Amino acid sequence: MATPDLESFYHLGHEPLGDRACQGTACFVARHLQPERWRKALHDDTRVYCLGSCHVAPATTHETARPTARVRAPRAIALERVVTGGARALADYTRQGGYAALMRALSATPEALVAQVERSGLRGRGGAGFPTGRKLRAVAAAPGEEKDVVANADEGDPGAYIDRVLLEEDPHAVLEGLLLAAYAVGARRGHIYVRKEYPLAACVLHVALHEARREGLLGHHILGSGFSCEISLEVGRGSYLCGEETALLNALEGRRPFVRARPPYPAQAGLFGRPTLVQNVETLVNLPWISRHGGEAYAALGIAGSQGTKVLSLNSLFHRPGLYEVELGTPVRTVVEELGGGLRTGPLKGVLIGGPLAGVLPPHLLDTPLGFEELKAVGASVGHGGVVAFDTHTSIAALVHHVFSFGAYESCGKCTPCRLGARHIEQRFARVLETGPVSGADGWEDVVEALRLTSLCGHGTGLGEFAQSVLRYYREEVEACFT
Repeated sequence: MATPDLESFYHLGHEPLGDRACQGTACFVARHLQPERWRKALHDDTRVYCLGSCHVAPATTHETARPTARVRAPRAIALERVVTGGARALADYTRQGGYAALMRALSATPEALVAQVERSGLRGRGGAGFPTGRKLRAVAAAPGEEKDVVANADEGDPGAYIDRVLLEEDPHAVLEGLLLAAYAVGARRGHIYVRKEYPLAACVLHVALHEARREGLLGHHILGSGFSCEISLEVGRGSYLCGEETALLNALEGRRPFVRARPPYPAQAGLFGRPTLVQNVETLVNLPWISRHGGEAYAALGIAGSQGTKVLSLNSLFHRPGLYEVELGTPVRTVVEELGGGLRTGPLKGVLIGGPLAGVLPPHLLDTPLGFEELKAVGASVGHGGVVAFDTHTSIAALVHHVFSFGAYESCGKCTPCRLGARHIEQRFARVLETGPVSGADGWEDVVEALRLTSLCGHGTGLGEFAQSVLRYYREEVEACFT
């Protein structure tokens, strides 16, 4: 039974979402399109920071419009079935070659699958970009007979709705990817942690798990092999921090989901102390394609250090919002101006890629390739792939206040820089917005540096990196906030 101390960590609890409006970044930068929705969001008792409907932002829980999905890469991989209408039912998935990758992998050794993923160059699509093959090998090599694999479906970055669509429209691709990962590392248990803000995704997954069990794709001796694995589903209760892999593991254990200090890493001591692989949804959906076509075919796409494709989710300010699977290395300008068609609401002021806890890319850097190292070099990030463009309706002071308000609200409070620093900067810029320029900067840049260097996890460091990019590219507008 959950304790009051545990329940107090979560924002949404066990009750249905009900009638809510979103306060996420995509909705914030689109607040002028439907001011009444934004006012509702601000007056809701409990904040909801992303509903995964950024293509129609500002959004509410009543949104039913599906985003357009397009492939602008030589091969469709993650959106292979989504672009043709999806494959929610098992029969539709198998008709399109589903579970053939698992059958292929089971006829070879787990080592062969790990080697294929290593050759592919696939890096995690959830934000950190860690090489997937290295993760697989670390868990496979870890001592112990009991191991676990976890699908991180807690897609919380405001502006991203990639995983939501994959979960709702192609759930068996997620299950097949998770089973492949389990086979590769020697795990007999899999877990899917899906965020509460995606109720349809949870329902679709429940059905998909039932179908898979009925057809012998889960449980003992899968497809007549010696491989056995069961998968369970856990629904979150509203916490951005549960997207951090160690906080998610604590949540699965029924503990207060604070971030864990590392080492040890989950590959050595993860869920209940067992070696554990944690991968996000889009990463897992790449595995069946790699198993079928080979690591070399995957590595032939993209650029050095950023192989393959990446799904991007464009927000509602674009002329053509929606999901786009692009080859890594594609210039950001192509995404913004050609695929998205530019902004329909005014001149582009900047683009956040990969969530609000990352750098802002100003217009003069749009020719930067969409690559892990290339974006990092200019203070930005591939991240999860959310592309939130904003126009001149959003001042930098308002954007800083919004991001740090989000950061303070979602901080787990475990480390001092994040717990106190985020709130300090939020309050500082709240005064700027209320009264105009205030006297003295009160060392807020020092707070930013402390966040970046000393926070326990990516929440605090991401806030610091966001603020650093603002200071780097919009310093004149920031300095105008202080006298």
